[in-house]
Amino acid sequence: MKIAIYGASGMVGSRIAAEAVSRGHEVVGITRSGGEQPAGVRAVVGSANDEASVKEIASSVDVLVSAIGPSRTGGDPQEFVNAIDTLIAAAGGTRLVVVGGAGSLVADGKRLVDSPEFPEIYKSEALVVAGVLDTLRATPAGVEWTMLSPAQVIQPGERTGSFRLGLDEPVGTEISAEDYAIALVNELETPAHSRQRFTVGY
Repeated sequence: MKIAIYGASGMVGSRIAAEAVSRGHEVVGITRSGGEQPAGVRAVVGSANDEASVKEIASSVDVLVSAIGPSRTGGDPQEFVNAIDTLIAAAGGTRLVVVGGAGSLVADGKRLVDSPEFPEIYKSEALVVAGVLDTLRATPAGVEWTMLSPAQVIQPGERTGSFRLGLDEPVGTEISAEDYAIALVNELETPAHSRQRFTVGY
């Protein structure tokens, strides 16, 4: 399978790239900075905001993966929203799989981001990513998308291969970035959540 990953040098994107390469897939990693990427990835400098380049890349791969997110260094969050809009518009018939967030998961009828316990420091970012999920859900039926939301805490850790999947309700409070990558590449290989958001946790 030919896979293009936007944000392939990030904490999550790099692990998705490494997992995909380890399974024999051909991976193109697109970053704005040209940052270091896992061995076996064909690195490309580019942006998900560049519609022409997205169209070109989408036409040459089987699936686009967005592992980008809102800036945590004071950048305009609208840039991330625009990037997802561009990926949706430029993908054509190519499947789009988006790395989501935990804030839009629903427990007891309420989104996690709307609960008083949700960490204030992550609230703005979580609301932006939740809005992207709403955008994906509103796309025409012909747009093939999937979003994978991690558990509330995702960080580098052990690759265990043992985790649980769910849909809109949390299935755990933590997940390693390595196991998240397994779940996402499993979905790339065997699509089971067309036009759905699903989640992974311990």
